[in-house]
Amino acid sequence: MLRFTQLYDAIDSTTKTNEKVAALERYFAASPADDAAWATYFLSGNKLRQLVPTKLLRIWAAEEAGIPDWLLDESYHAVGDLAETLSLVVPPGHTNDDASLTHWIEQRLMPLRSLDEVAQRAAVTLIWKQTPARMRLVVMKLITGAFRVGVSKRLVTRAIAAQSGISADVVSHRLMGNWKPTPDFYQRLVDPDVQDTVASQPYPFCLAHPIDIQQGPQTLGSCHDYFAEWKWDGIRGQLIRRSKQTFIWSRGEELMENRWPEIESAAEALSDGTVLDGEILAALPDGEVLPFAQLQRRINRKTVGKKLLSEVPVVFHAFDLLEHNGENTRALPLLERRARLESLLSAIEHPHLRITQLIKGDSWDDWAAIRETSREMNTEGLMLKRKDSVYDVGRVRGTWWKWKVAPYCIDAVLIYAQKGHGKRASLYTDYTFALWDGDLLVPVAKAYSGLDDKEIQQVDRFIRQNTKESFGPVRSVTPQLVMEIAFEGLQKSTRHKSGIATRFPRIARWRHDKKPADANTLQDLLALLP
Repeated sequence: MLRFTQLYDAIDSTTKTNEKVAALERYFAASPADDAAWATYFLSGNKLRQLVPTKLLRIWAAEEAGIPDWLLDESYHAVGDLAETLSLVVPPGHTNDDASLTHWIEQRLMPLRSLDEVAQRAAVTLIWKQTPARMRLVVMKLITGAFRVGVSKRLVTRAIAAQSGISADVVSHRLMGNWKPTPDFYQRLVDPDVQDTVASQPYPFCLAHPIDIQQGPQTLGSCHDYFAEWKWDGIRGQLIRRSKQTFIWSRGEELMENRWPEIESAAEALSDGTVLDGEILAALPDGEVLPFAQLQRRINRKTVGKKLLSEVPVVFHAFDLLEHNGENTRALPLLERRARLESLLSAIEHPHLRITQLIKGDSWDDWAAIRETSREMNTEGLMLKRKDSVYDVGRVRGTWWKWKVAPYCIDAVLIYAQKGHGKRASLYTDYTFALWDGDLLVPVAKAYSGLDDKEIQQVDRFIRQNTKESFGPVRSVTPQLVMEIAFEGLQKSTRHKSGIATRFPRIARWRHDKKPADANTLQDLLALLP
């Protein structure tokens, strides 16, 4: 655990990618397979399910530190991270034990979940007494399920590849899907001779870069070097047919079992050794794609009843072929992958499995005009893909581009604020905005991004000087600041006081030129409903 703490500190103390990768390489080179497996698990973004209720941790910490509960709560609000608060407030411990990361996880931390409250407290306070502050910080992040540090899964993949001498693409593929952090798994991960034909395993997704809306795609070269498709607003997924079984994976690496029975039925028509990349959409039998709000009715359903199947049928819109008859086709140019995909799906007539159509155009202007009709098609804009592009891992610049339509925008008034988390824990950075409904300001959106550091400092100062009331961590403020709020879509909602919910709201700009009375009305927002 000491070595894992040192790795955490090394990553946390630098912003330089090469230094982070070097620290990771050193750790993996010096660690046994069991510790390396657990480190890979956590550094790739996986977490333990919360082992001890945070409410109990806060009570015990206050008592151990000899401070009242309110002071610990104030400390937490100032720091913004519970694990860091506990590492600072509770008196530091000491350790002469360099037990392994695996021992800590499997013998000391995971058993906490099954203990009663008295035994939990005894075990946790013993951990506090046996850990210095930095080590305790890491341990508490693991216990609370809040472990994260400044590396991406891509950097972890790069470090393992460099240390093991295996291609990063191969490592990335092996890290996809569901796996358990065992010594056997890690040995397979770095074994150059391992067989990678696990039936359910998806491929790493190829991602697109956004095109600047104001600039457009003219700098990309000739439009004839690209395919254009609709950028559908659905659930990105891979449809896998192997060993006479069907698997559907989301981009978030979630295996979506039994959620899309229509698509699973359609996949039975595919030959073994087929992997399609595409979008799950709510669509009517005539091909009309429904708004994302309809698809949301099915997203979190583990099983789907007949009524919902009838009201919200789904279709898998395939736009790429990653595996064909067991052959990995990702290194082929898109032009050839598309030809194979068209040939494959032309022989299958199933209403819930379709190929995404290419959009014809002889110039960027042609596609720009078509893009303006995106919202009528319930899409977010266009996708532009180089015809000679391979299917890369992650977001590689220069191959795939997303050309989204301009977002909806409204001018709204700041009415509530709350402190952020992590580095923003001491600043008010989480804002609630409202629109006029007659003489009342009605909350319509929360936004956390869009201001630069200087503007955040200015807004924070305003909030502190213009607080009307406090509700725990939330402050209501004098309604004076007007911001332009951008969002991707909106829908009616019975859960919101305004009766409407915005999708992906963020601050577009601070409207210094407008007074609160100049902000938009709720009717203005309702008029934007499709």
